[in-house]
Amino acid sequence: MTSKKTDRPAKRGAPKKKRRGFLVDILLWPLRFVLGLVWGIAYRAAVAAVIFIGLAVLYYAAALPPAADLLDGRARGSVTMLDRHGGVFAWRGEQFGGAITADTVTPHLVNAILATEDKRFHRHFGISPRGVASAIMINLREGRGPLSGHGGSTITQQTAKLLCLGRPFDPGEWESEAAYEADCRQGSLWRKAKEAVYALAMEVKYTKDEILTVYLNRAFLGSGSRGFEAASRRYFGKSASSLDVSEAAMLAGLLVAPTRYAPTNNLQRSQERANLVLGLMGDQGYLTPDEEERAKSNPATLSQAAQARAGGYFADWIMGTGPEFLTRDTTEDVIIRTTFDPDIQKAAEEAVRTVFETKVREGSEAQSAVVVMDADGAVRAMVGGRTKVTGAFNRATQARRQTGSAFKPFVYAAALDLGLSPFDLVEDAPLTIDIPGSGPWTPKNYDEEFRGPVSLTEALSWSLNIPAVVVSESVGRENVARIAGDFGISSELAEGPALALGASESTLLDMTGAYAGLLNGGSGVKPYGVIELRLQGDSEQLMGQSGGMGERVITNKSARELIWMMTKTIESGTGTRARIDGWPIAGKTGTTSEAKDAWFIGFTADHVAGVWMGYDDNTPLTGVTGGGLPAEIWKETMARIVGDRQPSPLPLSVPSPPEAGLPWFRGAEAPEPPPDGGNGGSTAGAIWKLLDGILGSR
Repeated sequence: MTSKKTDRPAKRGAPKKKRRGFLVDILLWPLRFVLGLVWGIAYRAAVAAVIFIGLAVLYYAAALPPAADLLDGRARGSVTMLDRHGGVFAWRGEQFGGAITADTVTPHLVNAILATEDKRFHRHFGISPRGVASAIMINLREGRGPLSGHGGSTITQQTAKLLCLGRPFDPGEWESEAAYEADCRQGSLWRKAKEAVYALAMEVKYTKDEILTVYLNRAFLGSGSRGFEAASRRYFGKSASSLDVSEAAMLAGLLVAPTRYAPTNNLQRSQERANLVLGLMGDQGYLTPDEEERAKSNPATLSQAAQARAGGYFADWIMGTGPEFLTRDTTEDVIIRTTFDPDIQKAAEEAVRTVFETKVREGSEAQSAVVVMDADGAVRAMVGGRTKVTGAFNRATQARRQTGSAFKPFVYAAALDLGLSPFDLVEDAPLTIDIPGSGPWTPKNYDEEFRGPVSLTEALSWSLNIPAVVVSESVGRENVARIAGDFGISSELAEGPALALGASESTLLDMTGAYAGLLNGGSGVKPYGVIELRLQGDSEQLMGQSGGMGERVITNKSARELIWMMTKTIESGTGTRARIDGWPIAGKTGTTSEAKDAWFIGFTADHVAGVWMGYDDNTPLTGVTGGGLPAEIWKETMARIVGDRQPSPLPLSVPSPPEAGLPWFRGAEAPEPPPDGGNGGSTAGAIWKLLDGILGSR
């Protein structure tokens, strides 16, 4: 039996299997090898990087202290200054304000911060890739580098930067704290990488609320405020737990640029920035449209203390006179209760502004300074210049200027203390004195006229130069210089006869303090501003002062008679423009050579005020004397201080006119010497002999 072989037809439509050529395999092999190698390296590198980053995160996390230890990281302390009533009027250093937490502040503040700085804060793990990518795109679109400008940093990353990645300030390592902070803020790629790792570690170590709490306490918010509690108290005078929506938005708006948007620098700009924050809060559902509109219609405003910005020069003076370790270089939080009176400060500032706006040509660069104090030296107000800038040159305390005729009361104080009378006579006549080594010197009166015999009172009230020189030479320059020095004029005094005409230099503060010595009855005064200094939280004071009066310089009788003489300057002499209706006032004008300086210093029964006017570069004043604009500034200041109060009498004594006044002119017969007048036992007869020798040399 034979079998049939059946041929099966091939399936139609089935693709024929193509084999790749050997040559192609050879050509593709290097590419496959390279790709495999790169993938292997990249894969292993990625795994190694993840392991490395993980280890770094765990290392940082293990080294991080408890969150409560990170709330106050200031290298410097703060100084809070209180006025005479106990109100805060100035701050210096870095203010902390006390620890706060995310739970204790108002929810408005937390919402404003999240809406402005990190809306995904509760959803990310410390870094936000989406935020970084968005920031890079914005920077490139605005023509900057990818890492310049917007950083896309989360609140956690910002907190890491505030902590300087856990590296505290070391004075031995850094030139200054500013250099340390600049290094902490640098934005290099490597720095940002380290910052991201540190942020991840913080997310591992702390809860979200703990991170936010550290941020709330360490963020810098302008004007020396570290943390939202300090900023809230500085700008609004309240705790961060009591902020309304507008105030919370304003503080959150400062985070982008604290100095630029600080409301004490430009309130309107700060309010505009706050409106942007309120808009973000509305967009993200933290505010209803009505709440947003209501907040924008009622913008935040500064507290009275912050708005006034009063006492800048006064505060600078306090910082310069206190112990360095408790003021300028303090590492503690210090509270200083001062003599400062905000109402008197306001009066002095308004007086300067009024006179310069109404009576000084526009664009003038002339300056003015004002000091107001009590008779015991308690300084109540200080204007160191026309511009209120913290740290500026203080013309009230730092400028040493020639005093001119404002010095003359101390010449007559020496004469009265030696037993002379305000009615005694001196001859106003041509005078030449031979000064060894310099030759003849001939003083002149301001009007270059001579009046013949005049009383000491007339000579002072009319500010006559020749009689002042005659009296000074007669009683002895050394006596005049000693009395001026004992009254507090601390600068080196001129040695020649020009001493009597105010050739010496002094500060306005020292001159005003010297006049305070006349008001208090003849005792020296050391101007002071600190009443009590203590550490914040302590009730025991570290230092204090209750008065600045020192030892007696002249007799009370001499001081009271000199005050009476000085009232004549206001009533009928060179200081009539300082008169205030109904108020007894004593004072003295002063104008230096070529009118480079103009002074008026005077007092009521309660306050002494000194005014100086001039140019910083010694340019002569045009048409200004001490009895002009300085007297008007003084009047404007004191009129605001006394207000509607009843006038108080000055502590003066009206001298009894002698039957025959001591004739201090050539050819008169010297009278019998009176009893000792104190301070050396000199007599009028001895003075007469000195005077006769001077006048006889003419």
